[in-house]
Amino acid sequence: MTLFATTIFLGSFLLFQVELIIARIILPWFGGGAAVWTTCLLFFQIMLLLGYLYAHGLAQYLRPKSQFLIHLVLLGAALLLLPILPGAFWKPIGTEAPLFRILVLLTSVVGLPFFLLSSTSPLLSHWFAKAFPGTSPYWLYALSNLGSMLGLLSYPTLVEPYLSIRAQAYGWSGTFLAFSILCVFASGKGVFTPSRTFPAPSLPAGGREETPILPPGAGQRFFWIALPACGSVLLLGITNHLTQNVAPIPFLWVLPLSLYMLSFTLAFTGPAFYPRGLFLPLLAVSILGMEVLCTAYFSSTPLKILLAVFCTGLFAGCMVCHGELARMAPDPRHLTQYYLTIAAGGALGGILVGIAAPLFFRATYELPLGIAACGILALAASVRYPDKIGRGLRWRRALLLLACGVSLGVTAFQILSAFQTLHGVRLLARNFYGVLQVVDKGTPGDRNSLRILSHGSVLHGSQYLHPGRRREPITYFHPDSGVGLAIRSRGSSVPLRVGITGLGAGTLAAYGRPGDVYRFYEINPLVLRIAETDFSYLRDTGAKVEVVLGDARLSLERETEQQYDVFIVDAFSGDAIPIHLLTREALQLYLRNLKKDGILALNISNRYIDLKPVIRSLAEQQGMEAIAIKTGENSEEGALPAEWVLLSAVRETLGKPPILGAGTSLPQAPIVRMWTDDYSSLFRLLK
Repeated sequence: MTLFATTIFLGSFLLFQVELIIARIILPWFGGGAAVWTTCLLFFQIMLLLGYLYAHGLAQYLRPKSQFLIHLVLLGAALLLLPILPGAFWKPIGTEAPLFRILVLLTSVVGLPFFLLSSTSPLLSHWFAKAFPGTSPYWLYALSNLGSMLGLLSYPTLVEPYLSIRAQAYGWSGTFLAFSILCVFASGKGVFTPSRTFPAPSLPAGGREETPILPPGAGQRFFWIALPACGSVLLLGITNHLTQNVAPIPFLWVLPLSLYMLSFTLAFTGPAFYPRGLFLPLLAVSILGMEVLCTAYFSSTPLKILLAVFCTGLFAGCMVCHGELARMAPDPRHLTQYYLTIAAGGALGGILVGIAAPLFFRATYELPLGIAACGILALAASVRYPDKIGRGLRWRRALLLLACGVSLGVTAFQILSAFQTLHGVRLLARNFYGVLQVVDKGTPGDRNSLRILSHGSVLHGSQYLHPGRRREPITYFHPDSGVGLAIRSRGSSVPLRVGITGLGAGTLAAYGRPGDVYRFYEINPLVLRIAETDFSYLRDTGAKVEVVLGDARLSLERETEQQYDVFIVDAFSGDAIPIHLLTREALQLYLRNLKKDGILALNISNRYIDLKPVIRSLAEQQGMEAIAIKTGENSEEGALPAEWVLLSAVRETLGKPPILGAGTSLPQAPIVRMWTDDYSSLFRLLK
């Protein structure tokens, strides 16, 4: 038993470690956005399904010795693919479909090892059930999920802070070799155990079975698929919600996924760990809280409240989904079919969120719909498979029914509100990088009427519609902001060359004069289309405008030195932080493309993250001067609260008017470890 348990535990540990390692490696290649992690999760769920399908096929259609030989050959082939380090040729050049490229990359680099790891739990559980016919194999499924959860939790606490990316990949690959050896021994134990340990079911006197074991019915199979699909939708939807509004970092990947795996572990450990009487009311209350926070009215909710409400809701929802699933576990003869159906449900949830929702929903409706579906499924399961609680269950069902009704009402209100306000919405579109919306506000012809571009709940640019004001730079980029002062400090006697990471509405082009060159780096082609058609900054400017599609760092690495007077990184304002744009290597790349006395301007107007300590450590390491410039809101001038950090390798550069006296030195504390491409941590920087 120890051999089976150790192999399954180690396989599950490696299964979820590799998810984080490979996602951490490729995240900066595709813009550092939340959708990269969602795509990785989708891939892993599909591969998990294929692994379970493989285990079911071996167990049902091949003899034990053939099962062993096929598995042995595939383990050997997987070892030939190590280490799990993708080559630089996988980096995109900016014109590919990111979803497809990520899926192909993951298949090529970690597909076979992950496929075999995912098949370990059902396949060894099947062999275990034969080797130990008197023992239930379902405790191994709980152990498998415990290994997965520990693999997740150990990454941001023990692996990422201390090991470089390369060391992580080599360490994982070495451990996979050890796992393969254990797997061979465990497989041999299950296959080559003497036949006396594989007895047929005992027969009563007379030679007939007392109670025939019936195959699972259609209703039972429906719940086997629907419950894990709902749990998967909650996981991906809540992870998307958190990472799009904070940062796509391992901590915010791990926290929801750990709760998801914990629910599996508890649910399959035993009935005592899933008390219906506790979790059904908790789910009802959580549904109400999550639905409220999904509305636009609560888009600026503090991070601590967001985490508390959504993590509680995710755990309650997954406990109910997986607890009800465990209550429906069949006889071990149907074990591989049961696991296969669970994996199919998880993959279905991933497809709904990762592929179907961006195609069919113009906004992120999948999360509120998933929350409502969870309540409805829980209610249906409690009715079809009732407890003997009697009256005590009735009020819980009534509370859950009330929560489902409110949830559906809130979701319907959100969708109807979106349609009712479309008269002021010029554009509502969604692609791999998120949801973009262009809205006109104010009375047409009024001096203060605005056109606003937002990405999710975050404003990404605005423009006055009045002909006399449409060339004014506003929002975070008004003339008295840090970036406005930086551009104005370079004077008007010579043409300027300005590089900008992040296009938005193209507001910064308003500073352009004849002879200037403004070169924008933008990863989202939809943003470029919007800036060219719905806003006029790019058309009105006197400067020459160049737009480079693709991730800014990858584009800069491929280009010759640009010799910018000012280089502007507008990628940290309000929503997800692309960490790879603020590492030591990124800063060195910016400096190579700046003139010796050039200015690097960083927009750090972020709701949840204080980036000043990181910038201070980077500036000190590079010997650069750095000042922070914070400005408040001015509705008459269209100015929003903004915080910029200006850096320069020449001290005198930041001492010229109009910068002189406008900024303050970066704070001396807290001191944080410098970010590199191998190390970064946002945990201590949360506001």
